[in-house]
Amino acid sequence: MLIPGIVLVLIFSYMPMLGLIMAFQDFQPQHGFFRSEWVGFENFTLMFEYPDARQVIWNTLIIAVIKIVAHLFVPLVFALLLNEVRKMLFKRFVQTLVYLPHFLSWVILGGILLDMLSTDGGLVNQALGWFGIEPIFFLGDNDWFRFTVIASDVWKDFGFSTIIFLAALSGINPDFYEAALIDGANRWQQVFKITLPSLIPITIVVATLSLGNVLNAGFDQIFNLYNPLVYEKGDIIDTYVYRVGLIGGNFGFGTAVGVFKSLVSLILIVISYRLAYKLANYRIF
Repeated sequence: MLIPGIVLVLIFSYMPMLGLIMAFQDFQPQHGFFRSEWVGFENFTLMFEYPDARQVIWNTLIIAVIKIVAHLFVPLVFALLLNEVRKMLFKRFVQTLVYLPHFLSWVILGGILLDMLSTDGGLVNQALGWFGIEPIFFLGDNDWFRFTVIASDVWKDFGFSTIIFLAALSGINPDFYEAALIDGANRWQQVFKITLPSLIPITIVVATLSLGNVLNAGFDQIFNLYNPLVYEKGDIIDTYVYRVGLIGGNFGFGTAVGVFKSLVSLILIVISYRLAYKLANYRIF
C-alpha cells in the first residue's frame, strides 16, 4: 500500500534535488549536468558580491520578520475580541467572513488588489479622496509597497491563524473564570489574569516555529503584486531567483541562492524546534 506513495515522493520530491548540482556549475542547458563547467563555490561568493543580492536578502528579512510579528499579534488580538462575543450567530458569521480570503489564491487576490488600489478609480483611493487625500500608488511606490504587501498578507491569513488561538481559548478551564467571578474580577481582569497567561505556551510555540519562515517572504504574493518600479524595496530571494535563474538563464547562480536560502531555513527550523521544546515543552519527535 505504501509503494505508490513512496514512488511519488521519490519522483517529485527527491529526484529534483539532483538539480542542486547546478549550484556548483556554470550550467549550460545544451551541455547538461555532465559537460557543464564546474566552478566550485563561485556562485555562492557572487551571491554576496552582487549589490542587488544584498538588497534582496535585506528586503526578504524585513518583509518576512514583520509578517511573522503581524501574524502573531493580529490573530491573537482578534481571537481575544471574538471570544468576548456572546451572540453565536454573529460570531460564526464573522469567523466565516475572515476565513474566506485564506482560501483564495494570490492570483485572484492580486487581481482584486490591483482594482481596489488603482489610482484610477480604485475603491481605496476613492475613500481617501473623501478626506482630501491625494491618490496613492500603493503598488508602484517603493515607500508604500512593503506596507501594502504586509497589510494584504495579514488580511488574507489572519482569520485562519485565529483558529489556533480560539482552540487554545476553548481549552481554558472555565472553573478559573468562575473562581475569578466569585472574587469580584471584572472581564478585563479575567482577560489579563487568566486568559493571557493561559495563551503564553501556544504563543511561544507559534512564535518560535515561525522562525523557520524568516527567509520565506511569500513568492506567490510578491510575484503577483510587484513590478520593476518596486524592485528596490519589494524584490525578495524567491522572486530574485526566478528573475535571475529562470528568466535570465543564470541557472547556476539562481540555484546557489536557492540552496543558501534552504540551508539557512533548515538551521532556523532546528533552532526554533529546540526553543519550542525548551520554552513550551512542544515536541513532535
